[in-house]
Amino acid sequence: MRRLALVLLPCAVAVLVHLWLAQRPRSTPLDNNAHSDGELPFYEVLVGVLSARHHYELRQAIRETWLGYLRDQPRFHHRVGVKFIVGEHGCPIPEEDREDPYSCSILNFTKPATDQDAEMEIVTVSDPSALVQSDAVAIALDFKVLHPVVITRLGVFPSGSRLELLSNVTVKLLQLDQEEAVVTARFSAISTGTLVNGLWYKPVEQFILPKGFEGTLVWESQDSAGLTTVNSSSVQLNDGGGVLKISSIAEGLLPHRSALGFPGLAGGFTFTIYDGDSLSALLRDRPARMELHASRLKQEDAALKQESLRHGDMVFVDVVDTYRNVPFKLLQFYKWSVGNADFNLLLKTDDDCYIDVDSVLMKIDHKGLKRSNVWWGNFRQSWAVDRIGKWQELEYPSPAYPAFACGSGYVVSRDLVEWLASNAEKLKAYQGEDVSMGIWMAAVGPQKYQDPGWLCEKECYVDMLSSPQHTAEELHVLWDQKRACGDPCGCSWGH
Repeated sequence: MRRLALVLLPCAVAVLVHLWLAQRPRSTPLDNNAHSDGELPFYEVLVGVLSARHHYELRQAIRETWLGYLRDQPRFHHRVGVKFIVGEHGCPIPEEDREDPYSCSILNFTKPATDQDAEMEIVTVSDPSALVQSDAVAIALDFKVLHPVVITRLGVFPSGSRLELLSNVTVKLLQLDQEEAVVTARFSAISTGTLVNGLWYKPVEQFILPKGFEGTLVWESQDSAGLTTVNSSSVQLNDGGGVLKISSIAEGLLPHRSALGFPGLAGGFTFTIYDGDSLSALLRDRPARMELHASRLKQEDAALKQESLRHGDMVFVDVVDTYRNVPFKLLQFYKWSVGNADFNLLLKTDDDCYIDVDSVLMKIDHKGLKRSNVWWGNFRQSWAVDRIGKWQELEYPSPAYPAFACGSGYVVSRDLVEWLASNAEKLKAYQGEDVSMGIWMAAVGPQKYQDPGWLCEKECYVDMLSSPQHTAEELHVLWDQKRACGDPCGCSWGH
């Protein structure tokens, strides 16, 4: 969080700019293009629809439903402007070659051992003097599987240079944020296992850990002798040529979970590659796959350009269009909006969302929401931070997020948009645009207007303002029913 003094100054500037803008001459064009005389178009509400590059059908469904309705009604031309926010760049890496489907990070295999019978150790200790006694009762090491592997043995470091084992140690392999262990090994002075390359190992029941598995190794000891550790930054960890992504915590870094006894490493494990033939094929076919993907990206670029020329409702922001980059897309749109349109309020939504524009505008009028420092939405409170999966958050250390509005729709006043735009290069992006917005706004403290009409889940109510996660066909059905009988959830017989 930025210091209060740093927050107050941009906010004060934003308020002055807002007052200045309120006194400027305004125009009412039918689109967002600036006039030849340099005047910016004015709207009461500017709508930004976050849209993925390949979501043409969803964009078209919106154009044929609530956006088409706005364009067909002259009374809305000066009230609402709509833009689809699209990343200018597609990810140059085919999905098969990415670490996960949410980012644009390549599977960086160096020299993977494709022989699935070759057993590898993640760590070896050539110098026993590097080992030290720790007063921690538990030490954890996180890792992610980028190609399927089989864990064969779990191991611990000996208690001293004589390679003895003086304490009782339990080693557990868990799926990240799960309490029940996948496999467990227990060590003691009378049950040490087998000594290999400076570690005591015990075999475990073998499970195939699939690509995308996120796990943690936990070493625990309640004995006075405690755990023996080595600083993980001082040893070379073997990731199998890139099949594992190991996340040891270095000294001076804030751990992203409630880890005990960091930094350090209290042992290791051995593993083998599963299905080495498919790994070899993946690497062998990558150049041809990259070439084909590049050709498809060029076709997609051309199609998007034609779509933009045809409809005139798209803003391309300088971002690689992936899920992890959505917060950056939003910030770049905020920057675009303050430089290219004059507006009172900005409504953010997604391209899979139904919006009841009549109800939104009516509520703005009746509730007097055309004012400064206001954030109107349906706010999640004390929402737990996910450490695994699509919404994995490794950068925000607290267990819960500040209040944030559901992403299906929310409205912010122009002065807040100006603050976000002016600080866009300094604001840190987190795993989702909705939680990122909550963290950013926590530094400003806007007046929140809570409204359950902005639905958080795929539901339907007659008086809803928005509803998310719909297909193009469902958007048509909701809108057709709303126009036919006033109820998007279904018309009674006879209508």
